Amino acid sequence: LSIEEVEVAPPKAHEVRVKIHATGVCHTDAYTLSGSDPEGLFPVILGHEGAGTVESVGEGVTKFKPGDTVIPLYVPQCGECKFCKNPKTNLCQKIRVTQGQGLMPDNTSRFSCKGKQLFHFMGTSTFSEYTVVAEISLAKVDEHAPLDKVCLLGCGISTGYGAAINTAKVEAGSTCAVFGLGAVGLAVIMGCKSVGATRIIGIDINPDKFEIAKKFGATEFVNPKDHSKPIQEVLVELTDGGVDYSFECIGNVGIMRAALEACHKGWGTSVIIGVAGAGQEISTRPFQLVTGRTWKGTAFGGWKSVESV
Repeated sequence: LSIEEVEVAPPKAHEVRVKIHATGVCHTDAYTLSGSDPEGLFPVILGHEGAGTVESVGEGVTKFKPGDTVIPLYVPQCGECKFCKNPKTNLCQKIRVTQGQGLMPDNTSRFSCKGKQLFHFMGTSTFSEYTVVAEISLAKVDEHAPLDKVCLLGCGISTGYGAAINTAKVEAGSTCAVFGLGAVGLAVIMGCKSVGATRIIGIDINPDKFEIAKKFGATEFVNPKDHSKPIQEVLVELTDGGVDYSFECIGNVGIMRAALEACHKGWGTSVIIGVAGAGQEISTRPFQLVTGRTWKGTAFGGWKSVESV
């Protein structure tokens, strides 16, 4: 990483230039920086969890004006593609190809440094004082919203909370297990608590995280380092057959397997939230699925981004 003075070109048609006032640092930023991201491109301006104000708008932009308080969105919502029109998904594909190539929809970049082009990141690049995003990748929020807090709606909070209530559809009275107690895991706990889960078990190898997780709604904790058995066996014994819902918030394929196998036979559902490194694959015995467990994944918590934020 380096701090550089960059040039941010004016927005083109259906684009918005935003002054970023606050940004979070998500594990996905570090993941891409590490070289593990199969779509990682360099040099790039990272960051995808920000909030700011509109500085200027390009031709044809009608939903935003200078001064609006906004949150950039790495999952856009055009409202026109078959994905946007399908209530089963939030994965708008309107600009997916160019976004994955680190470019704006017209296949060019708005960033340069010392005459050299820089790539965009996840369509947002919030680690820049100014950034340019597609109009469909932006949500307007209350002008009085505290930007150092609502910036987290750009990824972590929306992702975790939505994983619980949209993707898993956690029910009142259920037992849940949350693997990884970072920001996303804490948001999952909030979601489970909001719908009335009875037991919310936090799993982490760092016990220092337990106290804050308790404040978010976790009811009990397990540190895998305290047990000789695989964590899934510990949880199955602890919950009389397994949990109703589990969430993997780390990006470790071994833990993804453990989270599934910690689920109850017949109805348990496990949701993968963490992003694993390039080339890594998940595995389990097919019998785990044949006997009624469900494996799911989620991006941005299943929220239709613009309308939900």
